[in-house]
Amino acid sequence: MKDNSVKYMLLAGFFFAIMNVCVKFVSHLPTLEVVLFRSIFSFFATYYYLRKNNIPPLGNNIPILTLRGIAGCLGLIGSFYTLQHIPLASAVTINYLSPFFTAILGIFIVGQKVRPIQFFYFALSIFGVILLKGFDFRISTLDVIIGLAAAFFAGLAYNMIARSKGSEHPLVVIFYFPLLTIPVVGIYSFFHWKTPIGMDWLFLLLIGICTQLAQYYMTLSYQTANLAKVASLNYLGVIYALGFGYLFFQETFNLMSLLAIAIILLGVILNLFDTKIWDKIKRVKL
Repeated sequence: MKDNSVKYMLLAGFFFAIMNVCVKFVSHLPTLEVVLFRSIFSFFATYYYLRKNNIPPLGNNIPILTLRGIAGCLGLIGSFYTLQHIPLASAVTINYLSPFFTAILGIFIVGQKVRPIQFFYFALSIFGVILLKGFDFRISTLDVIIGLAAAFFAGLAYNMIARSKGSEHPLVVIFYFPLLTIPVVGIYSFFHWKTPIGMDWLFLLLIGICTQLAQYYMTLSYQTANLAKVASLNYLGVIYALGFGYLFFQETFNLMSLLAIAIILLGVILNLFDTKIWDKIKRVKL
């Protein structure tokens, strides 16, 4: 069977990058309200396709799916918060630490084998991310804590997706996120509502569409590949962010930024090729 996990993760990263830009454009709206709009769109879109294809929406492993939904909810709230309250590139930098937590948690949750050299590749990519923008003193301690917590819960959610491999349809896994998120953010939004105006509606719609597509491709990727292999591809989202940041927010690049991009790509490419080579060696031994 052909391994399309890399293609799926690249598509997911692209759609997540567009979503990040849209979230930044609605920074004046309450974070949980933005999450609510994103969740409502996901709920109806996912439920429609589940019913259309006669797929039981509650799935088979309710405890695992519930934990995935809770972790996804907390991760997305923290992620949207950082995107709205700190500069885009800095927010993406913090949010994209999730692959680190994914790989580490994967050792204990799904028994994922991670070779020591792969931690070096992750460290190399993380170093590139840090070098890319440096330490941003406009970010408060609370921002950092929320951002790291978001990355942790995202890593936990990804591991729950991996645990559902082979037993749950990707749309069922996705469905549990809005199913558990809407009641939480809906109650908050009811008491802190701020009506979107003008282009806000378009950005909110794009957030829903892009996130739905990104979640779908990300789920397919994590269900069909080694966690450590595809997790490092998340770092490419920083490069997407730099391009969109330049286009929409006039972020410029300097020599150090280009060097950081090269380091991030080096870490990603080394991890991808090293994993493929190691898999071939194991097959020969067998």
